[in-house]
Amino acid sequence: MKKRETRIERGYLKNYARSVMIETGNTKVLCAITVQEGVPGFLRDKAQGWLTAEYAMLPCSSNERFRREVNNGKITGRTAEIQRLIGRSLRAVVDLEKMAGYTVLVDCDVIQADGGTRTASITGASIALYDTFTGMIAEGKILENPLSEMVAAISVGLVDGEYKLDLDYESDSRAEVDLNVVMTESGKLVDIQGTAEGALFDREQLNKMIDLAEQGIRELIAEQKEALKK
Repeated sequence: MKKRETRIERGYLKNYARSVMIETGNTKVLCAITVQEGVPGFLRDKAQGWLTAEYAMLPCSSNERFRREVNNGKITGRTAEIQRLIGRSLRAVVDLEKMAGYTVLVDCDVIQADGGTRTASITGASIALYDTFTGMIAEGKILENPLSEMVAAISVGLVDGEYKLDLDYESDSRAEVDLNVVMTESGKLVDIQGTAEGALFDREQLNKMIDLAEQGIRELIAEQKEALKK
């Protein structure tokens, strides 16, 4: 079972600390990072930094144009949930004490959506985060790289009774079971989001899907490292 082709371009924008364009099949996500001095108020008396994420889909990223969420006055529950997932997944591999006094803002903007936008966001942002911390060390802002290991994510599911890795929109819309799995380079699970859409699934099927997701994530992490060599 193969995942979709992944393409990674580092340094996509010049006005951000670091940026990455990641393409997974026909899904394209721009991951850009800003570094700011200072931390949120709830961390003011603690010797640590902070990392948070924002996620958005461009109005024409899907088949039909939709209204920008900012024009509606608030973000949707889906957007809020994905933002929390991205931030939580990245913080899982970051030592916030090593970036004390700084806030890292991760922007993930979907340019084109064809399934797996949240998983591509995590995978691309992990690369941009590595570059960001490397730059902060070079600038003398921090002494050590706070990123302990890479993290990546992928979808997996049961489609027409068959296991499928890295679902595109068409497969996702027909999936009986749909899982999003986030895993670190060392094989530790960060998050599993699973739903029985059209049929219930048992523990054996769940284990098979997680094993398949791990296979895909290991391939993604190898591609992350290859991109970092360029």
